[in-house]
Amino acid sequence: MKREYWIIIIVYIGMQLSSLIGLPLSMWAFKYFGKSQNLAVPFWLLASFLIALIIILFLLRKEMNTRSLDEKGSSPTLSVMWAIGGVFLALFAQYAAAIIESLLGIKIGSENTKDILTIINAFPLAIIVTSIIGPILEEIVFRKIIFGSLYKRYNFFISALISSVIFALAHMEPVHILLYSAMGFTFAFLYVKTKRILVPIFAHVTMNTMVVLVQSVYKDDIDRLRREAEAIQNFIGGFL
Repeated sequence: MKREYWIIIIVYIGMQLSSLIGLPLSMWAFKYFGKSQNLAVPFWLLASFLIALIIILFLLRKEMNTRSLDEKGSSPTLSVMWAIGGVFLALFAQYAAAIIESLLGIKIGSENTKDILTIINAFPLAIIVTSIIGPILEEIVFRKIIFGSLYKRYNFFISALISSVIFALAHMEPVHILLYSAMGFTFAFLYVKTKRILVPIFAHVTMNTMVVLVQSVYKDDIDRLRREAEAIQNFIGGFL
């Protein structure tokens, strides 16, 4: 693996752990200047992710004009088609994984998503992190670097499996490892199919944006449907 790639991984991990120091400092600063401390979390989230993105893009500046996986990528037209189709493919993979999890008795709904929506409600600009910066960083780290490096040594299934499980565990919700892994497989497939990292980035960004907007606008309806689904799940479970 390239030296720059290792540095990028370290930067990404450092960004994830930066809240241990950055968040208390932000809360102290907001309190010192008489501002609401409730804004400290979304502020540090936006700041840390933005700084990490700038550093990572700087480290990748020499590769900006090169093809993914060191091979010629698909044509612009085909890439656009796969990018748009990839959104629906990712949503289908997520839906299929959610059904399987439900059948396995796993509670419907993601605590990670709930926390994200809470932050967005308090600080709307945080949607830039969840819908744009976050997905870009994840595709660079988990698809371009981790999956891409593995794919040079192993076949697609092994490479996608390892990188997708790491991607799932990074979301700190092991109970939904199947859900996140399914999305990881989908984005890895789009990357290999087009050999352009921009394709899974587009699909990931669009999917996250759609999920956040839908869950924000139709929050009450979704909560009601979730309760009904859980009731049905419990009812069926009583016969098994």
